Amino acid sequence: MKVILKAKVKGVGNAGEVKDVSDGYARNFLLPKGLAVTADANALKSLEQQLQQADKRDERELTRSQNLKEKIENLKLSYKVKAGEGGRLFGAVTSKDIADEMARMGVKVDRRKIMLEEPIRQLGSYELEIRLHPQVTANLTLAVETD
Repeated sequence: MKVILKAKVKGVGNAGEVKDVSDGYARNFLLPKGLAVTADANALKSLEQQLQQADKRDERELTRSQNLKEKIENLKLSYKVKAGEGGRLFGAVTSKDIADEMARMGVKVDRRKIMLEEPIRQLGSYELEIRLHPQVTANLTLAVETD
């Protein structure tokens, strides 16, 4: 029996895939649990429409990420902090601080997308990587300076 999986099923496949499974497995497990639907003409047509919508959504997200990358790479960000002797900071600059500063500059980025191995604890200039999309990565120059 051909079924369209609605969720990931271990040993069978992922959501959105059309699979050929035994009749008993489909009738007794997949269909009652809502993990799959039978692959009739209407269901296949609906699946095709959903895949087209997902492709359009992914394309829009990619374009949005590329535009945001250009904004970020043209941005010169400086962060003012208090520091002690030898340029050591009182506290640290975290990805949340960087995201907040970027938001004040008019560029909103989720803090989890800023790749920071560890919080910044010294004065200086840093190159940061921001992963906006699996295919788009922006580089930001951050200058950490004293007040």
